[in-house]
Amino acid sequence: MPETFSFPVAAIRGHGSSVSLPVDQFGRGIRDLRISLTDRCNFRCRYCMPVEVFGPGYRFLPREDLLSFEEIVRLTCLLVPLGVEKVRLTGGEPLLRRGIEDLVAMLSSIDGVKDIAITTNGVLLAHHAEPLALAGLSRVTVSLDAIDPEIFARMNGVGAKVERVLAGINAAQTYGLKVKVNAVIQRGVNEGEVLPLARWAKSQGVDLRYIEYMDVGETNGWKLAEVVSAEELIGVLSTEFDLAPRDPAYRGEVAAHWRHRDGAGEIGVISSVTRPFCRDCQRLRLSADGKFFTCLFAADGHDIRGLLRSEAADDVLLAAVRGLWSARMDRYSEERGLVPHPKAEMSYLGG
Repeated sequence: MPETFSFPVAAIRGHGSSVSLPVDQFGRGIRDLRISLTDRCNFRCRYCMPVEVFGPGYRFLPREDLLSFEEIVRLTCLLVPLGVEKVRLTGGEPLLRRGIEDLVAMLSSIDGVKDIAITTNGVLLAHHAEPLALAGLSRVTVSLDAIDPEIFARMNGVGAKVERVLAGINAAQTYGLKVKVNAVIQRGVNEGEVLPLARWAKSQGVDLRYIEYMDVGETNGWKLAEVVSAEELIGVLSTEFDLAPRDPAYRGEVAAHWRHRDGAGEIGVISSVTRPFCRDCQRLRLSADGKFFTCLFAADGHDIRGLLRSEAADDVLLAAVRGLWSARMDRYSEERGLVPHPKAEMSYLGG
């Protein structure tokens, strides 16, 4: 059965805008809130959830440990006056969380939230696209690492068919959702898909972003030699497409973008490995079990669920967030290889 809700709309709309905005040790504010709804996924992509680790016996978070939708909405309400404008729902696979459309509707009722997006593998998107759009979703980012059916099936680890993802993308566009596609490129695995993906994206009017293969978590066997760099990606794309770089749309935009000179969309590259962008990162991450993470590569988070469930007042929660953000000094990608430390799995934390 879907979750039921009783969070009062008046409480959602009631926060003022006179709160001063916190900044971290590098002068970065909070702009984006990324909320993981579950650590479960119906894929077993090797760069994220290799089946040898996340097999049938793996113990995922119990349901009672997950933040309720009311708890998520309360935290979002508190964070908007601190600078949050964009909310992205992630996982695991967020469309596995029952009642997700209800959460989107609740979040879209918060004054100050300008953009609500979901990152998904797209397999369930055709079923959810219409109710998500009606609930107030702004955008969908779909992870699509290959167009070739055999390569796609091999990469997702469960034999899922690429046609289901493409159908989900088409449904999202049909219902007016802006669609962006992310592709992680790993040498020796799918670098041959760079041009086919770009051709498909241009033909479908979909903005495409390539992601350098990153050392997120501890289980994906990351090797620097398997990274296809941003420079190499643009070099390959430039053999077929006439591209022009564009300036960042805002501070903290993680992808460098090139536009097709004929006006048919954009291509971006997220280059966390070869061209770190840590100094402009304005993202705060909330795990499904209620921990705040100030970096994608952090070892552990800071518990907020305990405060929520102890019925802490809003000012106590705000003080906790301010203290956490003001002390933030994360810049892992700039320090990669210099300061080794364990990292939370991306399937738990969200991308």
